[in-house]
Amino acid sequence: MLAGYAWGICAPGAICLNLEEDIMKWTTSMSLFAAITLSCLPASGYAADVPTVSPEAVADYIYAVIENHRTFYTTHVVQLLEEQGVAKAGEEWATNKKTIPLPVQIINETSQGFSTKFSGLRYQLISLWPINVKNTPRDQLDRNSLEGLRLNPERRISRIIKIQDQAYFHAIYPDIALSQSCVACHNSHPNSPKKDFQVGDIMGGLVIEFPVGSR
Repeated sequence: MLAGYAWGICAPGAICLNLEEDIMKWTTSMSLFAAITLSCLPASGYAADVPTVSPEAVADYIYAVIENHRTFYTTHVVQLLEEQGVAKAGEEWATNKKTIPLPVQIINETSQGFSTKFSGLRYQLISLWPINVKNTPRDQLDRNSLEGLRLNPERRISRIIKIQDQAYFHAIYPDIALSQSCVACHNSHPNSPKKDFQVGDIMGGLVIEFPVGSR
Protein backbone atom coordinates (compact mmCIF):
# COMPACT_ATOMS: atom_id res chain seq x y z
CA MET A 1 0.00 0.00 0.00
CA LEU A 2 1.05 3.63 -0.43
CA ALA A 3 0.80 4.57 3.23
CA GLY A 4 3.88 4.18 5.36
CA TYR A 5 6.39 5.08 2.69
CA ALA A 6 7.68 8.64 2.59
CA TRP A 7 9.19 10.47 -0.34
CA GLY A 8 10.98 13.77 -0.13
CA ILE A 9 12.24 14.81 -3.55
CA CYS A 10 14.03 18.09 -4.18
CA ALA A 11 16.62 19.40 -6.55
CA PRO A 12 18.28 22.82 -6.94
CA GLY A 13 16.01 25.00 -9.05
CA ALA A 14 13.39 22.24 -9.24
CA ILE A 15 10.12 21.58 -7.51
CA CYS A 16 10.15 19.92 -4.09
CA LEU A 17 7.53 17.29 -3.33
CA ASN A 18 6.49 15.16 -0.43
CA LEU A 19 4.92 12.52 -2.62
CA GLU A 20 3.41 10.50 0.20
CA GLU A 21 1.48 13.60 1.31
CA ASP A 22 0.47 14.47 -2.26
CA ILE A 23 -0.69 10.94 -3.03
CA MET A 24 -2.61 10.74 0.25
CA LYS A 25 -4.36 13.99 -0.71
CA TRP A 26 -5.13 12.46 -4.11
CA THR A 27 -6.58 9.34 -2.46
CA THR A 28 -8.56 11.42 0.03
CA SER A 29 -10.12 13.54 -2.72
CA MET A 30 -11.06 10.38 -4.60
CA SER A 31 -12.59 8.92 -1.43
CA LEU A 32 -14.59 12.09 -0.80
CA PHE A 33 -15.87 12.01 -4.36
CA ALA A 34 -16.92 8.39 -4.07
CA ALA A 35 -18.59 9.07 -0.74
CA ILE A 36 -20.56 11.97 -2.20
CA THR A 37 -21.53 9.96 -5.28
CA LEU A 38 -22.48 6.86 -3.35
CA SER A 39 -24.40 8.91 -0.78
CA CYS A 40 -26.95 9.44 -3.54
CA LEU A 41 -27.62 5.71 -3.32
CA PRO A 42 -29.70 3.98 -0.64
CA ALA A 43 -28.12 2.40 2.42
CA SER A 44 -27.84 -0.90 0.60
CA GLY A 45 -25.54 0.77 -1.93
CA TYR A 46 -27.41 -0.48 -4.94
CA ALA A 47 -27.24 2.13 -7.67
CA ALA A 48 -30.02 0.63 -9.77
CA ASP A 49 -32.52 1.13 -6.92
CA VAL A 50 -32.34 4.93 -7.32
CA PRO A 51 -34.27 6.13 -10.39
CA THR A 52 -32.47 9.49 -10.56
CA VAL A 53 -28.93 8.08 -10.48
CA SER A 54 -28.29 5.40 -13.07
CA PRO A 55 -25.35 2.98 -12.82
CA GLU A 56 -24.09 4.42 -16.10
CA ALA A 57 -24.00 7.94 -14.62
CA VAL A 58 -22.23 6.77 -11.44
CA ALA A 59 -19.59 4.96 -13.51
CA ASP A 60 -19.10 7.99 -15.77
CA TYR A 61 -18.59 10.27 -12.74
CA ILE A 62 -16.00 7.96 -11.21
CA TYR A 63 -14.23 7.55 -14.55
CA ALA A 64 -14.03 11.31 -15.10
CA VAL A 65 -12.40 11.91 -11.72
CA ILE A 66 -9.94 9.02 -12.05
CA GLU A 67 -8.86 10.10 -15.52
CA ASN A 68 -8.44 13.77 -14.58
CA HIS A 69 -6.35 12.88 -11.54
CA ARG A 70 -4.31 10.41 -13.56
CA THR A 71 -3.68 12.90 -16.37
CA PHE A 72 -2.55 15.53 -13.87
CA TYR A 73 -0.21 13.07 -12.12
CA THR A 74 1.27 11.87 -15.42
CA THR A 75 1.78 15.36 -16.87
CA HIS A 76 2.68 17.48 -13.85
CA VAL A 77 4.44 14.96 -11.62
CA VAL A 78 5.90 12.06 -13.63
CA GLN A 79 6.92 13.96 -16.75
CA LEU A 80 8.15 17.00 -14.83
CA LEU A 81 10.33 15.06 -12.40
CA GLU A 82 11.76 12.87 -15.15
CA GLU A 83 12.55 15.87 -17.35
CA GLN A 84 14.36 17.54 -14.44
CA GLY A 85 16.24 14.37 -13.63
CA VAL A 86 14.91 14.43 -10.08
CA ALA A 87 13.15 11.06 -10.10
CA LYS A 88 11.73 8.44 -12.43
CA ALA A 89 8.55 6.41 -12.36
CA GLY A 90 9.01 2.70 -11.87
CA GLU A 91 7.81 -0.50 -10.27
CA GLU A 92 10.44 -0.30 -7.53
CA TRP A 93 8.96 2.87 -5.97
CA ALA A 94 8.40 1.12 -2.62
CA THR A 95 12.12 0.47 -2.10
CA ASN A 96 13.85 3.21 -4.11
CA LYS A 97 13.44 6.75 -2.75
CA LYS A 98 14.23 8.29 -6.14
CA THR A 99 11.48 6.34 -7.84
CA ILE A 100 7.81 7.33 -7.86
CA PRO A 101 4.82 5.10 -8.69
CA LEU A 102 3.77 4.56 -12.26
CA PRO A 103 0.33 5.97 -13.12
CA VAL A 104 -1.08 2.43 -13.36
CA GLN A 105 0.20 1.73 -9.85
CA ILE A 106 -1.47 4.87 -8.50
CA ILE A 107 -4.80 3.67 -9.88
CA ASN A 108 -4.52 0.06 -8.75
CA GLU A 109 -3.12 0.92 -5.30
CA THR A 110 -5.84 3.47 -4.52
CA SER A 111 -8.45 0.98 -5.74
CA GLN A 112 -7.42 -1.29 -2.87
CA GLY A 113 -8.18 1.55 -0.45
CA PHE A 114 -11.59 2.02 -2.01
CA SER A 115 -12.38 -1.67 -1.70
CA THR A 116 -11.94 -1.49 2.06
CA LYS A 117 -14.05 1.68 2.43
CA PHE A 118 -16.80 0.92 -0.06
CA SER A 119 -17.57 -2.77 -0.29
CA GLY A 120 -17.73 -3.96 -3.87
CA LEU A 121 -16.44 -0.77 -5.51
CA ARG A 122 -13.46 -1.64 -7.71
CA TYR A 123 -11.51 -0.08 -10.54
CA GLN A 124 -8.51 -1.46 -12.38
CA LEU A 125 -6.49 -0.98 -15.54
CA ILE A 126 -6.41 -4.10 -17.72
CA SER A 127 -4.85 -4.79 -21.09
CA LEU A 128 -4.52 -7.34 -23.85
CA TRP A 129 -0.76 -6.75 -23.53
CA PRO A 130 -0.19 -6.39 -19.77
CA ILE A 131 3.28 -5.95 -18.32
CA ASN A 132 1.94 -7.33 -15.03
CA VAL A 133 -0.09 -10.53 -15.40
CA LYS A 134 -2.42 -9.29 -12.64
CA ASN A 135 -3.76 -6.79 -15.19
CA THR A 136 -4.99 -9.36 -17.70
CA PRO A 137 -8.71 -9.43 -18.59
CA ARG A 138 -10.83 -11.44 -16.14
CA ASP A 139 -12.69 -13.39 -18.83
CA GLN A 140 -13.35 -13.64 -22.55
CA LEU A 141 -16.09 -11.00 -22.37
CA ASP A 142 -13.55 -8.49 -21.04
CA ARG A 143 -11.17 -9.48 -23.84
CA ASN A 144 -13.95 -8.90 -26.37
CA SER A 145 -14.71 -5.53 -24.75
CA LEU A 146 -11.08 -4.44 -25.08
CA GLU A 147 -11.13 -5.43 -28.75
CA GLY A 148 -14.34 -3.43 -29.16
CA LEU A 149 -12.78 -0.34 -27.54
CA ARG A 150 -9.93 -0.45 -30.05
CA LEU A 151 -12.48 -0.15 -32.85
CA ASN A 152 -14.80 2.32 -31.11
CA PRO A 153 -12.97 4.15 -28.28
CA GLU A 154 -15.59 6.90 -27.99
CA ARG A 155 -17.98 4.79 -25.90
CA ARG A 156 -17.62 2.67 -22.79
CA ILE A 157 -18.68 -0.97 -22.92
CA SER A 158 -20.84 -2.04 -19.98
CA ARG A 159 -22.77 -5.04 -18.76
CA ILE A 160 -24.30 -6.57 -15.65
CA ILE A 161 -22.31 -9.44 -14.15
CA LYS A 162 -22.99 -11.81 -11.26
CA ILE A 163 -20.44 -12.47 -8.51
CA GLN A 164 -21.57 -14.80 -5.72
CA ASP A 165 -25.25 -14.15 -6.52
CA GLN A 166 -24.75 -10.36 -6.38
CA ALA A 167 -25.34 -8.24 -9.49
CA TYR A 168 -22.61 -5.74 -10.39
CA PHE A 169 -22.49 -2.96 -12.94
CA HIS A 170 -19.28 -3.54 -14.89
CA ALA A 171 -17.99 -0.88 -17.30
CA ILE A 172 -14.76 -0.66 -19.31
CA TYR A 173 -13.43 2.65 -20.64
CA PRO A 174 -10.55 3.06 -23.12
CA ASP A 175 -7.08 3.49 -21.64
CA ILE A 176 -5.31 5.88 -24.00
CA ALA A 177 -1.56 6.47 -24.03
CA LEU A 178 -1.40 9.99 -22.57
CA SER A 179 2.24 10.86 -23.05
CA GLN A 180 5.55 9.82 -24.51
CA SER A 181 6.68 8.63 -21.08
CA CYS A 182 3.79 6.12 -21.00
CA VAL A 183 4.69 4.88 -24.47
CA ALA A 184 8.42 4.68 -23.74
CA CYS A 185 7.83 2.71 -20.54
CA HIS A 186 5.69 0.08 -22.25
CA ASN A 187 7.81 -0.18 -25.38
CA SER A 188 11.06 -0.61 -23.43
CA HIS A 189 9.89 -2.85 -20.60
CA PRO A 190 11.32 -6.39 -20.90
CA ASN A 191 7.97 -7.95 -19.89
CA SER A 192 5.88 -5.96 -22.35
CA PRO A 193 4.27 -8.15 -25.04
CA LYS A 194 3.83 -5.11 -27.31
CA LYS A 195 6.63 -2.68 -28.07
CA ASP A 196 5.27 -0.39 -30.78
CA PHE A 197 2.79 1.81 -28.89
CA GLN A 198 2.41 5.44 -29.96
CA VAL A 199 0.88 8.40 -28.14
CA GLY A 200 -2.89 8.24 -28.60
CA ASP A 201 -3.05 4.45 -28.94
CA ILE A 202 -5.54 2.37 -26.96
CA MET A 203 -3.32 0.50 -24.49
CA GLY A 204 -6.10 -1.27 -22.61
CA GLY A 205 -9.14 -0.39 -20.56
CA LEU A 206 -10.17 1.00 -17.18
CA VAL A 207 -12.65 -1.29 -15.40
CA ILE A 208 -15.13 0.28 -12.99
CA GLU A 209 -17.35 -2.10 -11.06
CA PHE A 210 -19.86 -1.73 -8.20
CA PRO A 211 -22.93 -3.58 -6.86
CA VAL A 212 -26.40 -2.82 -8.21
CA GLY A 213 -29.92 -4.00 -7.46
CA SER A 214 -31.64 -6.85 -9.22
CA ARG A 215 -32.36 -6.40 -12.92
